[in-house]
Amino acid sequence: MAEQEGSGLQVLLSTLQSSSDKAAILTILQLLGDLLSVGTDRRIHYMINKGGSEALLKTLVDTSRTASPDYDILLPLFRLLAKVGLRDKKFGQKALELEALDVTLILTRKNLSHSQNLLHCLWALRVFASSATTGAMLGINGAMELLFKVITPYTRKRTRTIRAATEVLAVLLKSRSNSRRAVNRGYVTSLLRLHQDWHSRDTTNTYVLIRRGLLLCLKRIVTLSSGREAFLAAQGMETLFSITQNCLDNESMEPVISAVFQILRQCYPKSPLPLVTACSAYAFPVPGNIHSVPPCAATEEDFEDEGDEMDKDSDLEDAKEQDDDLETDMEKLSFKPGLDRPEEELKQYEAMCLELSYGFKELEPKLGHDLNFEDIQSANRDHIPTAASPKQHCMHKDQISCGKEREDTVQASVLSVVKMGRSAAHLSSKTRLVMNTYQNAPPNGLGIDSLGNDISDVHHFLEEDLEAFSCPRLNASFSNSTRPRDTVDVIDKLLHTHAKNIPFHDPYLYMAKARRTKSVVDFKMLAFPDLWGHCPPPFSQSMLGRKCGVQRIKISEDVRRLIQPSDVINRVVFSLDEPWPLPDKASNCLRFFSKFESGNLRKAIQVREFEYDLLVNADVNSAQHQQWFYFKVSGMRAAIPYRFNIINCEKPNSQFNYGMQPTLYSVREALLGRSSWIRTGHDICYYKNHYRQSAAVMGGASGKCYYTLTFAVTFPHSEDVCYLAYHYPYTYTALMTHLEILEKSINPREIYFRQEILCQTLAGNPCPLVTITATPDSNSADNLEQFRHRPYHVITARAHPGESNASWVMKGTLEFLISNDPVARLLRENFIFKIIPMLNPDGVINGNHRCSLRGEDLNRQWLSPKAHLQPTIYHAKGLLHYLSSTGRGPVVFCDFHGHSQKKNVFIYGCSIKETLWQANCTVGASALLEDVSYRTLPKILDKLAPAFTMSSCSFLVEKSRASTARVVVWREMGVSRSYTMESSYCGCNQGPYKGLQFGTSELEEMGAMFCLGLLILELKSGSCSHQLLTRASALLNAGEDALDHHLQR
Repeated sequence: MAEQEGSGLQVLLSTLQSSSDKAAILTILQLLGDLLSVGTDRRIHYMINKGGSEALLKTLVDTSRTASPDYDILLPLFRLLAKVGLRDKKFGQKALELEALDVTLILTRKNLSHSQNLLHCLWALRVFASSATTGAMLGINGAMELLFKVITPYTRKRTRTIRAATEVLAVLLKSRSNSRRAVNRGYVTSLLRLHQDWHSRDTTNTYVLIRRGLLLCLKRIVTLSSGREAFLAAQGMETLFSITQNCLDNESMEPVISAVFQILRQCYPKSPLPLVTACSAYAFPVPGNIHSVPPCAATEEDFEDEGDEMDKDSDLEDAKEQDDDLETDMEKLSFKPGLDRPEEELKQYEAMCLELSYGFKELEPKLGHDLNFEDIQSANRDHIPTAASPKQHCMHKDQISCGKEREDTVQASVLSVVKMGRSAAHLSSKTRLVMNTYQNAPPNGLGIDSLGNDISDVHHFLEEDLEAFSCPRLNASFSNSTRPRDTVDVIDKLLHTHAKNIPFHDPYLYMAKARRTKSVVDFKMLAFPDLWGHCPPPFSQSMLGRKCGVQRIKISEDVRRLIQPSDVINRVVFSLDEPWPLPDKASNCLRFFSKFESGNLRKAIQVREFEYDLLVNADVNSAQHQQWFYFKVSGMRAAIPYRFNIINCEKPNSQFNYGMQPTLYSVREALLGRSSWIRTGHDICYYKNHYRQSAAVMGGASGKCYYTLTFAVTFPHSEDVCYLAYHYPYTYTALMTHLEILEKSINPREIYFRQEILCQTLAGNPCPLVTITATPDSNSADNLEQFRHRPYHVITARAHPGESNASWVMKGTLEFLISNDPVARLLRENFIFKIIPMLNPDGVINGNHRCSLRGEDLNRQWLSPKAHLQPTIYHAKGLLHYLSSTGRGPVVFCDFHGHSQKKNVFIYGCSIKETLWQANCTVGASALLEDVSYRTLPKILDKLAPAFTMSSCSFLVEKSRASTARVVVWREMGVSRSYTMESSYCGCNQGPYKGLQFGTSELEEMGAMFCLGLLILELKSGSCSHQLLTRASALLNAGEDALDHHLQR
């Protein structure tokens, strides 16, 4: 049957080429038109394969070369050519070989006054021009000059033909040679004049598509540097900018507005950043050579239109998951045990696993008295050494009790969180509070704090000394201050009172710890939020709805700044690189500061009275990774929207486009009892700007692109001091303070909590290692045997300094594991947790976003780390090797991270079969046996944790991730459950938290849920003891049966 159909089609095509009978030709053309008008493109491709394109083109040439071309034949023939040509990739070349281009141009010239015939000729030309070669040939043969005879100034006649001509011209101008020809012949000015004429006279927007066609022609031309120069010289920026001012909200003008903004962005003059150097303002002498990865180069076509900005939830991790990045070499996917160091070096890690040899002699019962809590604490300090810490200003007992109370009221409810499901209705009722968080305060917010306490005695202090106290010096001593005694008393009173409100936080201890923290530039100041503390607000915050057209408004403002600079101040008000005039309180500008731990702001430029361009610092010893920011701002007026433009961001997209807001901390609010980081900002947009890195920095390549994060903030108080950050900050000093307070808050008769130093960082800061498990009931042989044979879990975090959300998840994990929660107790009694809560202390301290002090991404150094170059990774890997060498490799290894372009919390794991299947590599995959238990923990978390989603998890092994923690631990140590757990900077788009941004409470809750997941993972394993299963079943089923399905084997 197929042969018959093929034979019939070939007969028709052969007859079409050979026949001179008009009726026969028209009949064949009608049959072919009917054949191709129904069905799918398969019919067209079938006809092409049978020589249909050549037959139609030959018929066109033969008919056109007669003395009097017959348009009864030519018109249906042109319609067929337009339909078939769109599907034939070689159509242009065929037309060129058969001389169809010339005859079509001749017919076009002959029919300039005959609209119907001309329209059909233009349809054919548009198809011919789609090939770069034939498009260039048409340009050489005068096609563009011919089209400008068709494209006239505004008229209501022949508009269909004019529209077709603009479309053909736009396709022709895809050829760079045609674009150069257009520039040389002055067509840029002609196109601008034509568009201006049509725009001004088409008051009813009837001919929007003609105007769009003219703009598309300009868009093609300005891809050339000469085209942009001609466009700017012809005042193109001013012309198109004026068009946008009254049309942004007009939906009928969308095709025009979209094209206008693409041209404006393309033609905005590229300029270097207003910095003395692209390299970091901070430098640190480090061993070895620093191999900085060159930034990716930009291309001229690399710009996005607002219409393309959809919430794709894609990130570099996902972008890398292209098939060409998937590892398909079985040698590199297979388990490859082996040491990267001499075996004798592993002996040093015995001292980090003292739980395997300690005798617990203090647990021997002593005749005549019982061991009380204070005795236990003292004994605990003897056998669990801690990093040197100051004893002055230690946390008071009432603070400890506050922390324990918080355990009982919050942490003990981990099962109820799962059972309740954290209903969306319950959460949405809380979100209504957020929009008026600060607005609900009294006009000056003075007199009564959020707990109803009278604090009117701070009124004078708030008015006179807020700036000084908002960023205290590290060597400050509140008891030896030169300030008036009453002010010192107020500060001490505030600190003493406030400390009770922040569980596991002590400002005095924080300051003492901060004095020991070593920074590159020796920070002298403390950020107030870190000293004072953060208490999660009692509400959740919804994602910010994206304002329609916000990106275009911001681009329009950028263009206005270029062409109407009269109101631009352009004054440097803060810089790490150069001296600047210090603004006083009388000056009409904000005051900025960032030289404190984790701070990052390099330069601030006042653009207009209430608008500032900000530049963040590159990572130390690097010229890239500008994303994290954290700075102080003061001198503001209330009820005034201030606009901040961070103009040197690097990532190509951000969740700031999809509902995420930066965070703000108000000192006034904190002193009034509302000491919280909250999400803030409106009119938020993240888009590519006109700044480029110089070719010299790029080694001769075209310059790297930068992106602007722009947002407006209306501050809650005048003359406040506020801090703005990319995400909720969590400093190294906060971690060290937290660990010491945790150690002092536990009962060592129940909890074995050991804090020690894994190693020293390059800057000389101790990297803490924490061990948590249950203290054995006694030092009997049976109890010690059970204690020493508990399996390990290893958890790490904060390899990337800018991912502060990972530290908040880790904080939740640590607090849960030492809590009185029955799940935590079961975990401690059955596992030993080795935790490295901060793998990159130096990066965190110095405000880096991604790297260590060597400018290296530490999560790309796990394959071959060096002790003197990447000490934290070297010793973390060494500890894992030691555990594996003793047969105690971890059941689960998990590295906590933050994710900038996806929502929710999810896991990346490793699977050979899934990787080979995704890469369509079937060699050996079908016969490969693989334990699928690596999927169990993510599936458990998907059911337990409100923020977690299985749908975003991936278990592919990419070539570009070969040196990450999860892949190296999986491959070299054989840990099948080796994971990276990613938490969004933004929030959730599924589950009970759908539509909400993450606060620190949700992140800490995720840390607790991860622990609960580990327990259920053990219950589902075949090695789970009957005793644990019995106890856990009674616990998980108590009150409700909501968790029964998790225990099904």
